[in-house]
Amino acid sequence: MTPIRVLVAEDQAAVRHGLVLILRSASDIEVVGEAADGEEAVRLARALRPDLVLMDVQMPRLDGVSATARVTGEGLAEVLVLTTFDFDEYVFGALRAGAGGFLLKDSDAPTLLTAVRTVAAGEGLIAPAVTRRLIAEFARSSPAPAPPAPGTGRLAALTPREREVLAQVGAGLSNAEIADRLRMAEATVKTHVSRILNKLGLRSRVQAAILAQESGTTPE
Repeated sequence: MTPIRVLVAEDQAAVRHGLVLILRSASDIEVVGEAADGEEAVRLARALRPDLVLMDVQMPRLDGVSATARVTGEGLAEVLVLTTFDFDEYVFGALRAGAGGFLLKDSDAPTLLTAVRTVAAGEGLIAPAVTRRLIAEFARSSPAPAPPAPGTGRLAALTPREREVLAQVGAGLSNAEIADRLRMAEATVKTHVSRILNKLGLRSRVQAAILAQESGTTPE
């Protein structure tokens, strides 16, 4: 099996080395580079083309939010952001910029490894419960526009089935949960999510979830 290639971007050397040690303990993960600031993270992402960048949100020269926007905007890699607090302006900014998920710095080793595997696979945020909390916070902090009429707005490009899947994504469900609820194969769900992102011009599953909430798209 091809290992997940990870670039670690963290300005605190001790923290960065600890993360690298944990990642290297997994046989399916390969650390391909280390960056001490946002500028270096973007440069190395362009040069190394990792599968995932583990990105601290608060770094010198270029902050993690701006670095995330460049990495995802250029399609260089998935981004998993590291933060001290579970909900702050940096987390919101990074997710808006296209990060696939976030992880608290005090998470244990198994949680870190699971998060890397999950986000690298395009599954979005680590745990559905966390996804639901995050989406609820977005909905609370930014007023949502009125739901568009059927057949209008950005969602008009989606098929009825894709709208169903988008609604479940917006509710914070994982691919496995969506497959069970809609009685579909998990691989089919992944295909639908990929098509939704492409049609709507979104960078991540998290952005799709936010759009579902903002547009009033909810599960029946």
